[in-house]
Amino acid sequence: MTDELRQAAFTPTYGAHLIDTERTRFVLWAPSARAVHVEVEGQPSQPMQATRDGNYEAEVGCGHGARYRYRVFGADDEEGTLVPDPASRAQDGDIDGPSLVVDPQRYCWRHSEWKGRPWHETVLYELHIGTLGGFDGVREKLAYLAELGVTAIELMPVSEFPGGRNWGYDGVLPYAVEASYGSPDDMKALIDEAHAHGLMVFLDVVYNHFGPDGNYLATYADAFFRDDLQTPWGPSIDFREPPVRRYFIDNALMWLQEYRLDGLRFDAVHAISERDFLVEMAREIRSHIDPQRHVHLVLENEGNNASLLDADHYTAQWNDDWHNVMHVLLTGEHEAYYSDFVEDATAKLVRCLSEGFIYQGERSRHGHVRGEPSAHLPTSAFVIFLQNHDQTGNRALGERLSLLADPDALVAAEVLLLLSPMMPLLFMGEEWGSTRPFLFFTEHRDELADAVREGRRSEFADFSAFRDEATRSRIPDPNAPQTFEDSIPDYELRNTQPHDDWLNRTRTLLNLRHHEIVPRLLGTQALGAEALDDKAVVARWRLGDGSRLTIAVNLSRNNVSAHGLAGGRCLFESRPGVANGVAEGHLLHHGAAAWLNTDMNEVTA
Repeated sequence: MTDELRQAAFTPTYGAHLIDTERTRFVLWAPSARAVHVEVEGQPSQPMQATRDGNYEAEVGCGHGARYRYRVFGADDEEGTLVPDPASRAQDGDIDGPSLVVDPQRYCWRHSEWKGRPWHETVLYELHIGTLGGFDGVREKLAYLAELGVTAIELMPVSEFPGGRNWGYDGVLPYAVEASYGSPDDMKALIDEAHAHGLMVFLDVVYNHFGPDGNYLATYADAFFRDDLQTPWGPSIDFREPPVRRYFIDNALMWLQEYRLDGLRFDAVHAISERDFLVEMAREIRSHIDPQRHVHLVLENEGNNASLLDADHYTAQWNDDWHNVMHVLLTGEHEAYYSDFVEDATAKLVRCLSEGFIYQGERSRHGHVRGEPSAHLPTSAFVIFLQNHDQTGNRALGERLSLLADPDALVAAEVLLLLSPMMPLLFMGEEWGSTRPFLFFTEHRDELADAVREGRRSEFADFSAFRDEATRSRIPDPNAPQTFEDSIPDYELRNTQPHDDWLNRTRTLLNLRHHEIVPRLLGTQALGAEALDDKAVVARWRLGDGSRLTIAVNLSRNNVSAHGLAGGRCLFESRPGVANGVAEGHLLHHGAAAWLNTDMNEVTA
């Protein structure tokens, strides 16, 4: 790449940026520091120039691959503290190692013409890169996922974290690609090949907190954090500070521009205190992205702020309400956050299918008002799932629904998941009914490892199954290598009985979705849902072409009266005889069926 093109490429405000092949400009925001030096391996320490806005800057004769650190001097500090670059693009080893100068234009894209896919075509597949063997291991799964009917893979966080085993939510260097997964170019090669298979790539990013190990920001930028507001992970990030906002907005733009990702999923934004930051970030992203590209922004937001999904801010939100009520109906579990969904669970599912969110201003078990009205939003504003990394891995033993729910009821729930006009997400292994757990795993050191293990076990002290020390001792140690090994999905079993039946059913449902639902999805409106009995509902939608989709689901053990439900062509029945049973006036226990009525005379009658 010529120096002129390099200057025109997107460049984040902070970090190490190549001016040309032999010169690099370094920028660090360190308003609390008395002085800062940049130390490039093999060169003398070089003082950085302070600016009025709290930045320190320097230009050094070095290029791609150079190892460097910052030496930060406090008010009475004569020797200074060596720290990695908080905007490091890659680390030489772990979080405490030297940062690396990275040429962001070094990778030669093979599919630069890729513009993405429209949101309504989305079928998400969430995966953990480390358990699949790094970026190269995920590449080996792409052809299989495309053939299955997945249209987008969603990567759990890739930012550098302590050790080599972690979910990724303990990251401390948001710009750096986790070294144990591969290099920045390895990640780009994965994205490039995914695009060759017609697959979008989403990335889960964490802007609400930093991990507990290796975060040095407070030592030289104490304004980065608030001392008057705490999150579950420590002091709140201070998004009132413009440089803090710039740091995270540039990070989002880096992933979308430089890595050509098709979308981002923003983790737990309810822990971000400044709502206007979320609006600003969405606007900036939209203004910088080529309008010809399909780029999708998805929230995880316990606050159910439907207004963030209005206008042109965010594309969709993970609908935890949908998951939680379905989990209660499938398993009968009622502890912790599931307790908010136990009372009138069937009615809550009816509201979810009719209006999107269940909590739209009601009070939760803690007495907090939660949510905003959501009935006006399109069905595509809600990402639904039966399982994900949180809802599986945050269980003490990491059990999947395949071990917790009646198999026939779970199949019925899968029909609703994959044929509903809401946007479905599968968690790796779910498509063949894997029974392999997905556990919480880390690789922390010394005292922190002990604290994480004991903290993990104390989390479950209020659960009836883990109220005494003996039962809590059965909870796997997050730092044990075996905990990670036990969480590796058993892909080798997917074509064996009984898993291949499950896999074929998932493939069939996704094929139906792509051929019957997706072409009609734009402009879909919910026509409402109703309870047929306890744990049994029917929901209807008018699709964009005027046809009507009806899905009836019975998660109970009883046959349920179902007069007048069927209409049009049966797309799928979860068990033989379900659709016929509905035609005869009853919906079989643990069954589901979906019909599509394209007869406009009947639909409008």
